[in-house]
Amino acid sequence: MAQRRRKDDSRPATISQWSSPWIFILAASGAAIGLKNIWQFPFLARQYGGGAFVIVYVLCALLVALPLLIAEILLGRYGRQSPINSMRLLAARARHYRAWGYIGFVGMLAGFLILSYLSVVAGWIMAYAFRMAVGTLDGLTADGVRSIFAVFVADPEKQLFWQSLFMIVTMAVVARGVKNGLEPVMRYAVPLLFVLMLLLLVYAATGAAFSQAWQQLLHPQFSKLDRWGMLTAVGHAFFSLGLGVGTMLMYGAYLQNDANIPKLAFAVVAIDTLAGVVGGLVVLAVLLSSELQPLSRPELLFQALPLGFDQLPWGRLAGSLFFVALVLASWFSGIGLIEPLVAWITEFGRVSRVMAAFICGAGAWSLGVVCVLSFNYWSFSFRFLGTLKSLGAFDLLQIITANVLLPVSGMLIALYTGWMVERKLTLAAFTLPSPCVHDVWLWSVRITTPFLLFVLLLTVHRLFL
Repeated sequence: MAQRRRKDDSRPATISQWSSPWIFILAASGAAIGLKNIWQFPFLARQYGGGAFVIVYVLCALLVALPLLIAEILLGRYGRQSPINSMRLLAARARHYRAWGYIGFVGMLAGFLILSYLSVVAGWIMAYAFRMAVGTLDGLTADGVRSIFAVFVADPEKQLFWQSLFMIVTMAVVARGVKNGLEPVMRYAVPLLFVLMLLLLVYAATGAAFSQAWQQLLHPQFSKLDRWGMLTAVGHAFFSLGLGVGTMLMYGAYLQNDANIPKLAFAVVAIDTLAGVVGGLVVLAVLLSSELQPLSRPELLFQALPLGFDQLPWGRLAGSLFFVALVLASWFSGIGLIEPLVAWITEFGRVSRVMAAFICGAGAWSLGVVCVLSFNYWSFSFRFLGTLKSLGAFDLLQIITANVLLPVSGMLIALYTGWMVERKLTLAAFTLPSPCVHDVWLWSVRITTPFLLFVLLLTVHRLFL
C-alpha cells in the first residue's frame, strides 16, 4: 500500500510552463472562442430577445461558467499533470477514493470525440476559405450555394483531404510541446484572430444594416425571453468556454505558481463574451445588409454567409478574412482538445511526444473518417428522444458529448473542487485580501453550478439539438 501511495504521489521532475500569464490568457481564450460564438450565438440572441438574452448569458458566464473555469484551472495547477493523473494525484494526497481520478478520463474522452467531428467541420471551413479567396462562390444564387455545399459533403474524397489537412496542422503543433509548439502559436496566431475580428467589425460597421444588427443583438426584449431562453443561456455559457473537456485543466497545469487564477479566468470569460458579441454583430450585419434571414449552424456558415458576403462591396475579401478567422478558431480549439490526451500518453515515459501526438492524431483522424462517411456511404438514421437524426456517427458523437459527457464532467469537477479539496488550498489560489469572494465562489461550485449543469443534462436535447 505504501509503495502504491508513493507512486500516486509522484509527479514529473519537470513540467513545461507558460512563459507568462498573458500567454495563458491567449491560449485559454483561443481554445474558448469556437464555432458556437459564430454559428449559434447570434441566432439564439435574436430568438430569445436580443439584449435580454445577452444579459442573462453574461450573468450565467459569471455565476456558472466562471466558477467552473476557476475550478478547472486550480485543479490543473495543483496537479501539474494531465487531467487523469492530476485528479489521481489530488485524490491520493487527500486520501480520497481513487475513482475521483476518472473525472479526468471523462473530460479527455469528450475532448477526443469532439475533435473527431470538429476536424470534419474545420475541414469544411478551410475549403470555404479557399473557395472564397479564389472566387468560386462569386455570383451564385441561393440554390447555387446550397447545391455546392450539398455536393461537397456528399463527396468523401474532398472532405477527407481537408479533414486530413486540419489534423496534420493541429498535431504538428501539439507534437512540438508547450515551449516550441503551443506557445509560439498562441503568442502570434491568437492576436491575429483578434485583429481579424476587429477588421470584420469595422467592415460590418460601415454597412447600412449595422444599426439594425446592433438593435437585434443588443436591444433588450424581455417579452421574448422565456425559461427555455434562460436555460439556453446557461448551456451556451458552459459550452462556449470549452469547459469539461480537460483543456483548461491541462492549460492550468502549465501555469506559474504565483498566477492569480480568478483574474486570469475572468479575463478569459470577458474575451470569450466579447468575441461572441463581435461575431454576432458581424454575422447579423452581413445577413441583414443582404436581406437574408439569420440561420443556425452549418446553413449559416456555408450557405447564408457566402451568399451575403457576395452581395456586399469588397465581399470576397471580407468573406475570405471571415473564414480565415474561423479556421484559426477551429485550430486553437483542436489543439486544446487533444493536448490533455497527448500529455497523458507521454507521462507514461515510454513514447516520445511526437509519437504520442501521432497516436492521438491517427485515432481522432480515423474516427473523423467515420464522420465524413456519415454524410454519404455510411449514413444511417435513428431517433433520439423523439427527434430524427440522419447523419449516423456524426450525430451520435455530438449527442454523446453534448448530452452526456460534458455536463457530467462539469458537474463532477465542480463537486470535487467544492466539497473535496481543502479550503486552505482553494483560498490560497485567490490571493485576495477578503475571503468573501472566495466563499461566494466556493458555494457556487458546491451548489449553483452542479445544480444548473444537472438541469442542463436533462434538457440540453431540447435546447440545442
